Amino acid sequence: MAATSKQLQKLTRDDVAKHNKDGDLWVTIDSKVYDLTRFKNLHPGGAAVLLDDDIAGQDATDAFYGLHRHEVLERPQYQRLQIGYIDGEESSFKGRIGGEISKVPYAEPTWLAEGYHSPYFKESHRRLQQAVRKFHDEIIYPDAQAREEDGKRPSLEVIQKMAEVNLHAMRTGPGKHLKGLTLMDGIVKPEEFDYFHELVIHQELTRCGARGYGDGLLAGAIIGLPPVLNFGSPEIKARIVPEVLSGKKFICLAISEAFAGSDVMGLKTTAKKTADGKHWIVTGTKKWITNGHFADYFTVGCKTDDGFTVILVERGEGVETSPIKTSYSSTAGTAYVTFDNVKVPVGNTLGPEGGGIFVMLSNFNHERWVMVTSSARAQRTIVEECLKWVSQRKAFGKPLASQAVIRSKIAAMIARVESVQSWLENITHQMNNMSYKEQAKHLAGPIALLKMYATQSAQETARDAVQIFGGRGITRTGMGRFIEHYHRTITFDSLLGGAEDVLGDLGVRQALRGMPSSAKL
Repeated sequence: MAATSKQLQKLTRDDVAKHNKDGDLWVTIDSKVYDLTRFKNLHPGGAAVLLDDDIAGQDATDAFYGLHRHEVLERPQYQRLQIGYIDGEESSFKGRIGGEISKVPYAEPTWLAEGYHSPYFKESHRRLQQAVRKFHDEIIYPDAQAREEDGKRPSLEVIQKMAEVNLHAMRTGPGKHLKGLTLMDGIVKPEEFDYFHELVIHQELTRCGARGYGDGLLAGAIIGLPPVLNFGSPEIKARIVPEVLSGKKFICLAISEAFAGSDVMGLKTTAKKTADGKHWIVTGTKKWITNGHFADYFTVGCKTDDGFTVILVERGEGVETSPIKTSYSSTAGTAYVTFDNVKVPVGNTLGPEGGGIFVMLSNFNHERWVMVTSSARAQRTIVEECLKWVSQRKAFGKPLASQAVIRSKIAAMIARVESVQSWLENITHQMNNMSYKEQAKHLAGPIALLKMYATQSAQETARDAVQIFGGRGITRTGMGRFIEHYHRTITFDSLLGGAEDVLGDLGVRQALRGMPSSAKL
């Protein structure tokens, strides 16, 4: 157990200074006194660092925070080393407090920042944000850090706790599937839940800073379930939707293949009807399928005689999945999926036969929008990390923030994340005021352009953050671990849901299609 306040000694700096040698070594960190005598030989950086004249018996606050994250001091094995505190002084630094709003400039979107206003967010959005942040910090964050590292799928206990407050249901957006549900213990009513509420949830959960885990936390349902909700038969919805939203069964979207990624019409997986017309026989492979390794249901894009059709395939005979190792953690369940003459009832068809392209394109809008919500929040987290680092790190005898080149990089990072968030909120407002079909008609181009811009901005921010953190930015542990992780996994957002170049071209083609014939220079 960590030492209690009753056990701690009231000390002066002169008291500490007397303990400055091998065999008797104390230091002060943030007005707290630690006895490192027995710990020094276990110190990962070696004993010599602690025996330096500027450290032994001295205030080592600046040296400590130049090398370690505050969370190190909160670990039980290091809390035990504290023997006292400096009389008359108060600690300046505090650790992570569940549910707290960050006071670091630009660490939060403006609608959450003190003194700022928004035309989009209402009191129900603020209540939901507070509840989801507390839930994330206390329940999701610890599991995220552990699973991202060991590669195991997200804890089923976490999945179940999310189901209990209907987070899975809310993450798939507004709609009839929310009717009759108690959302986050009644904080928001189903009939008032809108896309800004959904945005709040996605952005809060992204704060875990674990990209693979974020996808493993049933991202497959976010992109794989909407086609069922919007195009499935009443019988299919009645059976599948409750299972998935309760966290008892898992679903994924299976579109991409080794043969075709962004080129949806180039897919080779086929579905042919049996002679009696009652079943599809699905044959082919899918690759890079998020959650595919542990999915029970697959929303599959297939070539059929009359074009392109989307079919819900259940795991069973003829369905095999194997994990794919990628740049992020295997906790995401990324898989290679094989369908070998899988017999599927025709009733599992999602949308009209041959009309699968509309099913997929309308689904892509929501998928890409979700990815932008996460990208914007992740960029903001990196901005916060960088602002903290340049304020505490000293170089050439001065804080890193005193370097103009560093301030210039952070200025660009702030400008990018604020512009992404503003554009995102504008698009979200349009979504709130359009039907599903209107969104498919009017927002495919704008959302494609927004995702392209967001992921390009994210990659620039990742590069700048590594330069700011230096060697720590390429080290998987310690001060720069979130920077290293972000830089290593950032390209996922630029590829998943459509490559940047493809999306940019889509956005411009949509714009050109709407050009009036009378428009001339």
